[in-house]
Amino acid sequence: MSLSPNAIMDLVVDAAEDKKAMNVVTLNLQGISLIADYFVICHGNSETQVQAIASEARKKAQEHGVRIRGFEGIDKARWVLLDLGDVVMHVFHRDEREYYNIERLWSDAKVVERV
Repeated sequence: MSLSPNAIMDLVVDAAEDKKAMNVVTLNLQGISLIADYFVICHGNSETQVQAIASEARKKAQEHGVRIRGFEGIDKARWVLLDLGDVVMHVFHRDEREYYNIERLWSDAKVVERV
């Protein structure tokens, strides 16, 4: 049984929050981009925290049978990208998040509110 994009998004957001990711934001890209349905964006305050957040999200995805299409940047831990198909997770180091500000680049996307 494969998970829906919504369920995958929830899975990686929960993993990020478990590792104390800062400022977790999910953008709904449906109807805006063919890249993915959701971008999950967050940051850590150190390379170690960035690696922990990204590794936890990857581990949770694997445990639930989600196909990992790409996992890049883990060595330098400045911007880690986890491509899960319909969900793409960006885990930044705090400094890089401020610099790249991808939320601004995708400002026409709606922010997903979780309860």
